[in-house]
Amino acid sequence: MKLTPTIGRILFALPLIGFGISHLTDASSMTGVVPSYIPGGIFWVYFSGIALIAAGIAIIINRYASQACWGLALFLLLIILTIQIPHLMSSNTQTQEMGMTNLFKDTIALGASIFMTGYLNNK
Repeated sequence: MKLTPTIGRILFALPLIGFGISHLTDASSMTGVVPSYIPGGIFWVYFSGIALIAAGIAIIINRYASQACWGLALFLLLIILTIQIPHLMSSNTQTQEMGMTNLFKDTIALGASIFMTGYLNNK
């Protein structure tokens, strides 16, 4: 059925737009998540917010969707390596728990992004 992949693609993309909007509307509180060794701070929060919204829109309208999924996969891999894994190594138990939850969420989204590129390239 052709409707099923369309619904799945839209359901995959809508949270990206929501995450992107939250990056733009709550940038000041998200700046603290950007590792101190990465210069730019709030720039990266705004940049990633705009990129998430753009990826979500591209996937929904199915224009450059495969490229958007590859970009999303790279973004998520960088988030896992620079934010989630360091949180797991924190001495703060709450930070470790948050890191584990977000690591699982981001790994699921990373896998789904890579899966989507395969699907979009083979349809």
